[in-house]
Amino acid sequence: MLLLKRLIAFMAASAAVLATGGIALAGLGQPSPWQMNLQQAGSPVMEEIIWFHNLLIYLIVAISVFVLILLAIVAVKFNARANPVPSKTTHNTLIEVIWTVVPVVILVTIAVPSFRLLFHQLNMPKADVTVKATGKQWYWSYSYPDAKFEFDSLMLQEKDRKPDQPRLLAVDNEMVVPVNKVVHILTTGADVIHAFAIPSFGVKIDAIPGRINETWFKATREGMYYGQCSELCGKDHAFMPIAIRVVGDREYATWLDQAKKKYAQDNGAQPNVLAAAEK
Repeated sequence: MLLLKRLIAFMAASAAVLATGGIALAGLGQPSPWQMNLQQAGSPVMEEIIWFHNLLIYLIVAISVFVLILLAIVAVKFNARANPVPSKTTHNTLIEVIWTVVPVVILVTIAVPSFRLLFHQLNMPKADVTVKATGKQWYWSYSYPDAKFEFDSLMLQEKDRKPDQPRLLAVDNEMVVPVNKVVHILTTGADVIHAFAIPSFGVKIDAIPGRINETWFKATREGMYYGQCSELCGKDHAFMPIAIRVVGDREYATWLDQAKKKYAQDNGAQPNVLAAAEK
C-alpha cells in the first residue's frame, strides 16, 4: 500500500506540473521551445478555450487517479489469496445509482461551458474591420473590402529572414489589424481546401473553393501573431504561414493610408503571384 500511495502522489504532482508549469512555457503569438500547453491567449475567445482546456485536464486527471485507485484496491483486496472463498454478490443498488448519476453530472459540467464557448465563437459581433483571406497554393491573399485593396502574403525565404523573425512563420506582407477591435474574417480557397488558423486567437476555419466561411477575433494585445494553413493542401502545405500584426489605432490608420497607395486593386498582387509560381 505504501508503494501505491507513492505512485498516486507522483501522478498528482506530475499533473500539477503539467497544468501550471506548461503555462509559463507557452508563448504569445507563436510556439515556444519545449512548450507544453496552448499558446497564451490573445483574444477573449482564446481565454475561454484555455479555461475550458484546463477544466478538462483536471477532470481527466481526477477520473484517471480515481480509476487507478479502484483498480489497485481490487487487485490487492479482492485477489484469490485474500479471498479464497469468492463473493456471490450480484449487485449493489447504491453503487449502481452512483455510477449512473456521477457520469451524468460530469457530462453536464463539460457540456454547459462547451456550448457557451461554441455560442461565443459563432455569435458574430458587429465588425470594426473586415478582411477576406483567400488560400492559394501556397500563399495567402488578404483583401480589405472597405478600403478597396488586396495583397499577397508569402513566406520569407531564409536569405530574406531577419534574426528576430521566426523560421517558417515570417512573411513578406503581414495582415495588419487594430487592437481591441472586432475583426471579421471571410475565408475562401482559390484552388483546393485550405484552413486559416491562428492559435493565440482561438481561430481555425476552413477556406473552401466556391464557398465563403466566416469567423472573428478581437486581439487584446499588440504584437505579432502567427499561424499556418491547417488543411493538407499540396506539396508546400507547410510553407504557407499566416502572420497578423496587431497595432494601435493611430498606427493602423497610418498603415491603412500607406497600403491604399502601395497595393493597387487590380495589379498589386501580380508580383507576389509570380514569386509564388517561381517558388
